[in-house]
Amino acid sequence: MSQSFRAAFYGRVSTEDQQDPNASRGWQLRRARQLIEVHGGEIAVEFFDAGLSRAIPWDGRPEAARLLALLPDPARGFDAVVIGEPARAFYGNQFSLTFPLFVHYGIDLWVPEVGGRVDPDSEAHELQMVLFGGMSKSERQRIKVRVRAAMADQAAREGRFLGGRPPYGYRLVDAGVHPNPAKAADGKHLRALEPDPATTPMVQRIFTEYLAGTGLYAIAEGLTRDGVPSPSMQDRARNRHRTGGAWSKSAVRAILANPRYTGYQVWNRQRRVEILKDVRNVAAGHVSQMRWNEPTDWVWSAQPTHEALITTDTFTEVSSHLAAGRNRPATRKPRRTRLPYLLRGLLHCGVCGRRMQGQVNHDELHYRCRYPSEYALANTVEHPRNIYVRQDRVVPPLDAWLVHLFDSSQLDDTCAQLAAAARPPDHHAAALDGARRTLADCDRRLARYRALLDEGTEPSVIATWLAELQSERLSAERIVAEHAPRRAPTALEIRTMVEELGEMTRVLATADPEDKTRLYAELGLTLTYRPGDETVAVEAKPRVGVWTCRRGDSNPHTLSGTSPSS
Repeated sequence: MSQSFRAAFYGRVSTEDQQDPNASRGWQLRRARQLIEVHGGEIAVEFFDAGLSRAIPWDGRPEAARLLALLPDPARGFDAVVIGEPARAFYGNQFSLTFPLFVHYGIDLWVPEVGGRVDPDSEAHELQMVLFGGMSKSERQRIKVRVRAAMADQAAREGRFLGGRPPYGYRLVDAGVHPNPAKAADGKHLRALEPDPATTPMVQRIFTEYLAGTGLYAIAEGLTRDGVPSPSMQDRARNRHRTGGAWSKSAVRAILANPRYTGYQVWNRQRRVEILKDVRNVAAGHVSQMRWNEPTDWVWSAQPTHEALITTDTFTEVSSHLAAGRNRPATRKPRRTRLPYLLRGLLHCGVCGRRMQGQVNHDELHYRCRYPSEYALANTVEHPRNIYVRQDRVVPPLDAWLVHLFDSSQLDDTCAQLAAAARPPDHHAAALDGARRTLADCDRRLARYRALLDEGTEPSVIATWLAELQSERLSAERIVAEHAPRRAPTALEIRTMVEELGEMTRVLATADPEDKTRLYAELGLTLTYRPGDETVAVEAKPRVGVWTCRRGDSNPHTLSGTSPSS
């Protein structure tokens, strides 16, 4: 290493414990500068991931992944990487998986705790860095245990509301100054639940109708027909990702299964678990998923903490009916070998936008959308009762399109066009501003509608207005999602990603179903089936960046012989 060198700074902060990202970035950057400046180094470029857990691998963090993608580029602009805090950068075995890449491309790694440059030939340096990764993992586990133990005690002994959205039927009210002196000094208050006059009768209606023998779907259909806003429609600020057009069976079931309507605070109904992203590649890291706990693991408050909407006996009776429904005796065919649903999670319905589900019909793999069977029919969505498309009518033309698109003779042109398509047009800014103004107006109108509902206005009248408002909101949200500013990848980044996937023709021809599914995921494919003209539109969003390619000559349905109906 010469006396003068240019370094890339990398840092990370998680906002789970309410850290200030700007302050954290500042002190990490300061430590990094103090380390290299005395050796003639300067920071040329910065990479900082905010709001991400340390357990996420480097290639799963946007800024860290961008840094790694630049390593093979001779024009990257830096020849060293400096870390401000190793426990924030490396977790578990991440150092052992990342440092060899730096060594391979001749990039030095500087860490304050080592006192300077990490020597790849030093056993002591490697042991020290591995130790930091283990300490980082241990620290995270200790925090998790302490936090969960404290929350369990607060729920059981104090019956404290521990955060999150209130259950449908309740609203949050102030419950006094926070007992923690530091939080109280910051003006923080506790929150508590109280019945919401607009939705409490709906909760009681659901329990009454279910015990009277009405099914989940029939309850959902009746609520929608009567103009009762669904939970996602009632709280649009927290449910922008849902259509909210009608009540669903799952929403009715969730209300019937919620024990907090008995007046007791109940915590630990769900837990967050980390599972391997790829069981054949442990280095790919973990993904977090929510799992339901058994009722025996729930933590109940010792005494009622808020006004009950139903009695405990009513909840117990409903729970027994729900359990009997799930475990009723039935004769089932033996489960066949797991079928290769290559487009699982990738194929969407062009009418409602929901993911299509896999199903076997006449020994052939199909994908279906049964929106009217899952959501109440009394809604404004015009949707066929069933939409089907066969997998073997989509996958072969899809593979043919990919082979043509990423053939060596076409690769440079494809990467260049993809990079150009990723740059947002100038008119997007105006469209984005207009959409945001529309969303703000929708929020104001929704507040007025709620006030009118509280004053006794007929719900069916409000429902008509809400349907119009929802249509405007969905249109504006789509514009925001499509036109939101994002960093466009370069042609070099796209080509690097494609080359890492291997020669496309060979991969598609020889890959087993799981490998092919993984390839589709790496390319970030999203397919939309349009039943009207039986075509499939494809969008590609590779992991190298967040971007969309919608070239006319790149959509499989525009290529000869690639339509699902052909």
